[in-house]
Amino acid sequence: MRDGHLPTKTITLEQPEKETEDVKQDNLSDLEVLHYAYHFFETFKGLVVDLMFSIHARKESREFFKMRTPEDALRVIEVELNFLYGVFYTKMMIMHSRVGYVFRIIACGSILVALALFHFHTNQSKYDPFNVKITYSLLLGALAMEFVAFLMLFFSDWTFASPVHPALKPSELIYRCFLALTKSSWYRSPGNEVLVLATPLFRRWSGSVSGHNFLRYCRKSSPTTMLKFTSWWDPISDLKVVRGLRLNLVANLVGKLKLILLPLSFVSKLCHIPEPIAKKMGFQEFLDEMAYVSHEPLAKDLWDIIFKEIKEKSKEALLSKHVAKRISSSRGEWVLMSGEYSHIDWSEFMSHEAELDERIILWHIATDLCYHNDSPSQSASSSSSLPSPSSPAPHKITSKLLSDYMLYLLVMRPSMMSTVVGLAKIRFQDTLAEAHRLFERNELGAGENDKRACEIIYGVNTDIKPVHLKGDRSKSVLFDACRLARELDKFENGKWLLISKVWVDLLSYAATQCRPSAHVEQIGKGGELITFVWLLVAHFGLGHCFQTTTIAKLIAGK
Repeated sequence: MRDGHLPTKTITLEQPEKETEDVKQDNLSDLEVLHYAYHFFETFKGLVVDLMFSIHARKESREFFKMRTPEDALRVIEVELNFLYGVFYTKMMIMHSRVGYVFRIIACGSILVALALFHFHTNQSKYDPFNVKITYSLLLGALAMEFVAFLMLFFSDWTFASPVHPALKPSELIYRCFLALTKSSWYRSPGNEVLVLATPLFRRWSGSVSGHNFLRYCRKSSPTTMLKFTSWWDPISDLKVVRGLRLNLVANLVGKLKLILLPLSFVSKLCHIPEPIAKKMGFQEFLDEMAYVSHEPLAKDLWDIIFKEIKEKSKEALLSKHVAKRISSSRGEWVLMSGEYSHIDWSEFMSHEAELDERIILWHIATDLCYHNDSPSQSASSSSSLPSPSSPAPHKITSKLLSDYMLYLLVMRPSMMSTVVGLAKIRFQDTLAEAHRLFERNELGAGENDKRACEIIYGVNTDIKPVHLKGDRSKSVLFDACRLARELDKFENGKWLLISKVWVDLLSYAATQCRPSAHVEQIGKGGELITFVWLLVAHFGLGHCFQTTTIAKLIAGK
């Protein structure tokens, strides 16, 4: 066209998105959860190898999860990760192919033929009776293992993954009953302020959130927990009388089943090995994880705020490409620079030069200071009724859980964090050393609680910025966290909503920056919350795994 001297120009247009099918509005049944999870697994399994996805896949996924409740979204992602686990750690994809079915029939048939030949066509009187019994035991045992393998094959998610299976319709009712045994629910255990995830007998993942606390590790004190796990024997152990029949004996028997944990008491004594010896022998990190890591059940309020914040981000990301890019790369500053929090200068605590590990340690210590310095009236809540969403108690608990979880990932699972591991360790050790010196000067006793330690840190005069006093000699952020805690306390009860939003922002950023292979590795170890967030962020169309929505078009004149 240019050779023909025609006026031409190139313009950039937004690529139109295809219309998606009608999205189901109501809650999902167990089979619908399975079918949708398999559909999105087939669409997004390329995440593990950093593939790019079309804008149509993003719109379809975003529209679906936008209409879901947090509970249904969690159920779908649970099953989706279960399919991912099956690909990497089992042979389910092979077993549910024609070749797999043929070899399964050959294997089972061979054992049946061997058993029949040995029973009907072998003169067993020529052999020792003991050896005959051993042979029967081996053949029947192999047959029993094949039967168990068949049950696992039939009751696997892959069997009913496709919504169109006319041949499987008669057995659908049986599978629905099995799915009811794997369905997780929210339950309030005695002593818990919030609802927690009640994992059934057949669990799809661990259902727990690990935690590592700076103050506890600094003072070498045992980990503490805020929430109680639910277990399948709790109703039995709590039940005393049913229809006049006393079940004290049953309750005592179930209690004695916990004796299997006694060997762990011996292992826990290894934690008292002197630190220099443990470091030289190379298992200091293993002992630290065993001695100072706590495990909490997943709280409903925690998952709700994660789902809500990522959903709100996806809505704001639709405004423009620039906004979407800022949201995807935000490490807490998106929350602080918007709305009611923008009138405060946060640049001291959210500078662009600050690495992710620096922000995690800084906000973790500040969260602990605010948590322990709160008055009892703010944290008091009734154990008989659920706190309202506007009360500070749920946000306070979720902030504490996320704070400990992010430090756990940074210190105990550094492969999942997009940070320079060596620099993160130096910063953590420098902050520990500064805290040790402060506690020694104030003669903090070993028997004193964490609240007293927080009072000592909070009482330090930080009118002069720490960087002006120490320069680059130390990477410690202890007193920077003290300044941050004082700034957060200005919001009174509202600070917990702010802190929880910042932690969700940091968690979602860390989830997208983590290597996919690290997520897959954790799936084989019971699953991590950060992996659920990784998939949730992708399903809401955030991150950098989607193709551009702009196309170039040539306009030619006459």
